[in-house]
Amino acid sequence: MPNFSLRRLTVLLTAVVLLGALLGACSGGGDREDPLAADGEEVTLKFIFGGEKKAATDEVWAKVSEHVKAKGLNVKFDIRFVPFKEFKTKIQAMAAAGDRWDLNFDSNWLSYKEMASRGSYMALNELLPEYAPDLYAKYLEQGTLSSATRNGSIIGLPWTMKMNERPYVGWRSDLAEAAGIHRESDEVQTVEDLDELLHELKKAYPHANVTRTPPLALYLLREEWIDLAFHGLGFYLNDPNRTVQAIEQQPFYLESARMSKKWNDAKILSLDAPIDNESGAEQWRNGKILSTVTSHEWAYADPGFVDPAFRQQMSLLYPDKRFPNRTALANVLAINRNSDHPELVLRFLDMLETDRELYDLVQYGIKGKTYVLNGESAQFPEGMQYTTSNYLEWESGWAFWKPQFLRPTPVYPEGFWVKEAEFASLPINIKSPTDGLFISDESIKDELAARDELANNLGKPIEFGKAGDPELETARYARLQREDGKLDVIVAEVQRQVDEHIVGK
Repeated sequence: MPNFSLRRLTVLLTAVVLLGALLGACSGGGDREDPLAADGEEVTLKFIFGGEKKAATDEVWAKVSEHVKAKGLNVKFDIRFVPFKEFKTKIQAMAAAGDRWDLNFDSNWLSYKEMASRGSYMALNELLPEYAPDLYAKYLEQGTLSSATRNGSIIGLPWTMKMNERPYVGWRSDLAEAAGIHRESDEVQTVEDLDELLHELKKAYPHANVTRTPPLALYLLREEWIDLAFHGLGFYLNDPNRTVQAIEQQPFYLESARMSKKWNDAKILSLDAPIDNESGAEQWRNGKILSTVTSHEWAYADPGFVDPAFRQQMSLLYPDKRFPNRTALANVLAINRNSDHPELVLRFLDMLETDRELYDLVQYGIKGKTYVLNGESAQFPEGMQYTTSNYLEWESGWAFWKPQFLRPTPVYPEGFWVKEAEFASLPINIKSPTDGLFISDESIKDELAARDELANNLGKPIEFGKAGDPELETARYARLQREDGKLDVIVAEVQRQVDEHIVGK
């Protein structure tokens, strides 16, 4: 009898232990192991960034690993880069395939909204305050987490910078002056002012590519149009009802089409502008274009010209018009829903909030190899510059920027970020009423596919001045979008979501 009871007790205790383990696994996130319970066991964190991988990247992150291990975080890093022109497609394909990585860069100008709306990123409501309390406190102080919250779930880690990207026009002042073309600072303020300047540059340099940027964005600024970044929809800022409309149905779209046609016919717009995959910043830096449209940041930062003889002059367009500040989603770090180690990722990110030495390693690299200090300024080592750097100014590093630790660099001199924040705080620069809005396409996928096809086949040639008569082509395009594109169905659904977002704020 005693032996039988002992066997029953043993079986019962074993069952209880197994049940407890199963419940623990479920509460910890399914089949994800709890890395914090594996003391002494090294873990590899897999990070994916956008851009080109610089030569010293792996060496730098090996040093990062040494540093955090000394602080009690036993991890090493597998750092991968995806070129920006491939990033959006590739990261979404990886997520759809269920690939397992831990952290990636993203942005509202890349794939963040699509990834977030499809559930590709992990909800961090419970994990963030527990494993990254300093970072969480910073977000609460700034009030930026709302932009990365969808249906109550925090699904991204936005940067903590304040900036504005209202358009500036820039031109090669060294070439302009050589041709006797003179403008005062901020003299070019309207599309018409710019049109006059571009024609003068083309006359002086008939074989040069003058610009690759069509004028549509400037008309959006003039009209104070809030672009929803969703299939060409938006609304006027001065409309109290926030009535969602399609861009091709607006009078300014025809104005832009006329100007684009004028620029194309005069060979002011680069012939390959509609299909050119090289970034405008690269073309500007390499002297391939005479004029660019950029932001306050690059109006005052060092563009990294390949030739020190190159010089630029900048002018703020429509300085009396309101324009939304950059969303906190401009540069985001997001944790993959399939990450095995979100707690360790958050502990690492939290260390970056308070550890100056770690921040210098991640942002600038190895002192003496990837950067040198000139006072407090991080400079390129001798013989290096922006285009030949082995780590400094690495792409996607923006998401790690921390105002409390940013050093002056060759690109961003002393006091730069103070001035940038001051500019973003001007009354003309506002917070967008739809900041943090995620528009779901689930119920209108077919309609959007038809709209996008029309936009690509008819809208894009109009916007780059390569269609026929602007009046006729724009009218036909707008009519087909209303009829074949089922525009009324799309607008009704987007309006519903915009209204819900504004009411819920």
